[in-house]
Amino acid sequence: MTEESLKKRKQVLLDLVNEKSYVPMKAKELAVLLQVSKEERSDLDYVLKELVASGELSVNKRGKYSKPEITGLVGTFSATAKGFGFVSVEGEEEDIYIKESNTNGAFDKDTVQVFLFSEQTGKRREGEIVKVLSRHITEVVGLYQKCKNYGFVIPDSTKFSKDIYVQENRSKGAVDGHKVVVKITDYGSKNKNPEGTVKEIIGHINDPGTDIMSIVKEHGLCVEFPTDVLKQVQKIPTEVEEVDKKGRLDLRSWQTVTIDGEDAKDLDDAVTLTKEEEHYILGVHIADVTNYVTEGSPLDREALKRGTSVYLVDRVIPMLPHKLSNGICSLNAGVDRLALSCIMTIDAKGTVVDHKIAETVICVDRRMSYTSVNKIIEEQDQAEEEEYKPLVPMFFLMKELADILRQKRKQRGSIDFDFPETKIILDAKGKPLEVKPYERNSATKIIEDFMLITNETIAEDYFWQEMPFVYRTHDTPDAEKIQKLEVFINNFGYGIKNSREGIHPKELQKLLGRIEDSPEESLISRLTLRSMKQAKYTVTNTGHFGLSAKYYCHFTSPIRRYPDLQIHRIIKENLHGGLKEKRITHYEKILSQVADQSSTMERKADETERDTVKLKKCEYMSKRIGEVYTGVISGMSTYGFYVELPNTIEGMVHVSSLEGDYYYYDEEAYEMVGKEFNNRYKLGQTVDIVVVGTDRLQRTIDFEIFKEDEELEDGKG
Repeated sequence: MTEESLKKRKQVLLDLVNEKSYVPMKAKELAVLLQVSKEERSDLDYVLKELVASGELSVNKRGKYSKPEITGLVGTFSATAKGFGFVSVEGEEEDIYIKESNTNGAFDKDTVQVFLFSEQTGKRREGEIVKVLSRHITEVVGLYQKCKNYGFVIPDSTKFSKDIYVQENRSKGAVDGHKVVVKITDYGSKNKNPEGTVKEIIGHINDPGTDIMSIVKEHGLCVEFPTDVLKQVQKIPTEVEEVDKKGRLDLRSWQTVTIDGEDAKDLDDAVTLTKEEEHYILGVHIADVTNYVTEGSPLDREALKRGTSVYLVDRVIPMLPHKLSNGICSLNAGVDRLALSCIMTIDAKGTVVDHKIAETVICVDRRMSYTSVNKIIEEQDQAEEEEYKPLVPMFFLMKELADILRQKRKQRGSIDFDFPETKIILDAKGKPLEVKPYERNSATKIIEDFMLITNETIAEDYFWQEMPFVYRTHDTPDAEKIQKLEVFINNFGYGIKNSREGIHPKELQKLLGRIEDSPEESLISRLTLRSMKQAKYTVTNTGHFGLSAKYYCHFTSPIRRYPDLQIHRIIKENLHGGLKEKRITHYEKILSQVADQSSTMERKADETERDTVKLKKCEYMSKRIGEVYTGVISGMSTYGFYVELPNTIEGMVHVSSLEGDYYYYDEEAYEMVGKEFNNRYKLGQTVDIVVVGTDRLQRTIDFEIFKEDEELEDGKG
């Protein structure tokens, strides 16, 4: 098509859409109206794309073209490591596939305008990005490479596909091997690299901790506290002042302990327990952080910005400065501390028959570890019992009550997924020495049970008071996902009762009970978990599906979670004479933003934690290339399947490495199937693998199926 004919076609289209009688049409309808032949359809599509790119036409969600004032087809671009990507459009279930050649300078999470191809080559919708409306990524973490009088930053994220050019006078003195944060000043074009300025030098790639800090910076987490926050912290005392104890319920005479991991430093919950006839009196005492973090102060604003403490393999990025989290707000043994306490009277069936919420002053008798308490209540370790003799009866009473509470939750349908978390032991230089599952024991379960009942009690109390509040909610799974799960488990002879109102959590709990110790336990447990939604913070109480709880909130960790801190503030204000209309209006105005910000930062913290764990697992396995292990197939995709080892490390067996047949992924059966000989690999199957490679940049580990006739230097892992 000549430039002249292109110009004419553009004008014809513009004249048409500007007519008063014009109704938005699809490309196919325009072709009929303008009497465009089949041979000329590609020319018409090209002209339409040009007009959309220039802003002279808009295309809506249904692919109809009109004047620019009508909203175009706009969405969020999700890039992949392979260069292609997908655009998700709000309100539409199916994403639009974008070839690498059609991304046109868009990067991951950019808001873009899309030209939807009229002719579909496959089953899925396909299109081309014609305009980037707003950029999501403004800073990139990467490796600096110096040239003669300039440099390049190679991004850590494989979703940012181009190296970033840096002029020497904008390098901040970075040298070869430095990990840096670069601010993008020019996003470049198809034939030109993006440009940027080095904002921060994280450290040399070989320096201890640089790898973890690069991930922290990649996720945009705050590490250092601002000056105004540090100034406020300086004014906070190191010990509880007498004036702050006045008017509080004095519980210093109560036998009180904290039970945490050996390496925990922010001890924000303490427990007491006695029994009066048939009733247990459980006191759960939570650090009164709001006494020092006042609403709207620099500390409060920074805590909301962070949302949560982030627990990484080699460090903690706290929500609050250490003077608070490890100091005056930590319930250390032998010193007076301020607390917000929930004192519950619980009957023999585990029902809370009465409770009291009060501002208190406490003094913890002993700091206990999960290991020590477990030795006492499960192993009857004589040395441990002698060491903590005055407390031993209370520990056995705790186990007694915890068992009752857990049984009650089980009866109502609470779901307990017992997948082990990962514990990584590092040396002084941050190198992984050991990777192992972090197993829960009786002592960890006691604290879990006590915190759960406290959170439920607080949430129910404030729900019925009709106070503005922040709840922890977990919605019922999508019916479609449950239906898929139901179809799949039928293959194994299992079933679940489903209704129009949605599935009851007890059905999933019973399913997990039936598959316990069966060959398919791992497979069905994982699929059940994947069928469920993520929990989040909300201002409306819709219940917690996983716990089968009508009322639930997070009250027990204000040192490390902002929602807990927020509801402490509401509770204390209510205890001091109730919330007046002005304050109710104030909380109703701010709590939605608090809930959304807290949910967002929780996701970001989880992603950062997962990435650091993946990195160290990758580093650990890089020293074990050629070793053989036995694992379980834990995930499937068209590219291959994942195998999880007993130490929680997961690697991928690529479909291209599977020998003896041509394999394809049967999505409905969750199986990799050999086309010719019908060999199968399925979720939950035990396989022997050999470690063949690692990629620290992508944090991936590659396995291959081990064949018995292979000769390996190392033995089986």
